[in-house]
Amino acid sequence: MTKTIKTAADLAINGASPLFDQPVHVGRPNIGDRQHFNALADEMFDRHWLSNDGPLVKRFEKELCDFLKVRHCIAMCNGTIALEIAIRALDLRGEVIVPSYTFIATAHALQWQEITPVFADIDPSTQMLDPASVRKMITPRTTGILGVHLWGRPAPVEALQALADNNGLKLMFDASHGFSCTHRGVPLGNFGQCEVFSFHATKFFNTFEGGAVVTNNDELASKMRLMRNFGFVDYDKVIYPGTNGKLTEIAAAMGLTNLADLDKFVDANKRNYSQYRTALASVEGVKVLEFNANEKNNYQYIVIEVSPAYRTSRDDLVKILQAENILARKYFWPGCHNMEPYKSYYPNAGMLLPNTSMVAGRVVVLPTGSAIGESEIAAITNVIRFVATMSSH
Repeated sequence: MTKTIKTAADLAINGASPLFDQPVHVGRPNIGDRQHFNALADEMFDRHWLSNDGPLVKRFEKELCDFLKVRHCIAMCNGTIALEIAIRALDLRGEVIVPSYTFIATAHALQWQEITPVFADIDPSTQMLDPASVRKMITPRTTGILGVHLWGRPAPVEALQALADNNGLKLMFDASHGFSCTHRGVPLGNFGQCEVFSFHATKFFNTFEGGAVVTNNDELASKMRLMRNFGFVDYDKVIYPGTNGKLTEIAAAMGLTNLADLDKFVDANKRNYSQYRTALASVEGVKVLEFNANEKNNYQYIVIEVSPAYRTSRDDLVKILQAENILARKYFWPGCHNMEPYKSYYPNAGMLLPNTSMVAGRVVVLPTGSAIGESEIAAITNVIRFVATMSSH
């Protein structure tokens, strides 16, 4: 840190130097013990086995099954390919209902396979799919529901499963935010037909780049294993159309390393969450999204909603924070339905998504993770508190 903000003139947007010399990021990677990683990498090099379902990948899948309490884990090169393979393995087609308030990959994974993503609205109190809105979007062309566990909190799994069962639909989940989180004591990964995780570098748990589909369905798991490796069942025998979705050995080594240090990452995130929550509790117009203390959570996302009661707009707050080298982010603004090609396909979709539009216009995600500590959070929250007193709209 380079300075203390005492007046509006001290803000970088007024020409002063930024609060932080170096950017403070939302998604700076969690990195486990390097000696552990190096030992696994040495094993890989000694074996001369770098990819193609190697021993580290198999060990990684086994440890994930044990951790998540699922029957099958199919590790993939990234979360998007994992989504696409799961969607194809479930034989989804026609229309599939998804939230617009999600990362664009959720919708693209459907559109890429010529499946129409139909956007349903969210419950503003949870920021996740509203089952009542999902029900309204079901048509004779609907084949499935793709729910999203957002911020590590569970989607309304029972209500969505009931809708799927009553309408002959398949249910799967994008659990990219949900690793090491539970719903009613059950790890996310055990709901719907299958669930997809992202292990991208910015996620709570990363393999550099990677992902996985987990399921308790034996037949579905076998199908996805074939699809992940071009449909090969033997060296010279292909029995199914497939693609290249394999995870590398070096990525599995990173996954095994980070899995061993998971508790350390959770402790850091929870400590940061508690500090943010306490520091911002009295700021009018700023609400910190809370986690259920009775469930297991990774606390990876510090999410605030900036309401009209705050003295500055959400967008202006983000500009001020970024000027101070605090790289806060608007998530998932402006919603998938306002991005291409969906904006052109459904120009009036926003009329059916009022809660999505409202939440997308209020949310800010703040820096956290094992790479920042108390002093950084104190400085960030001081800016937010100061801006609240600085000026009116």
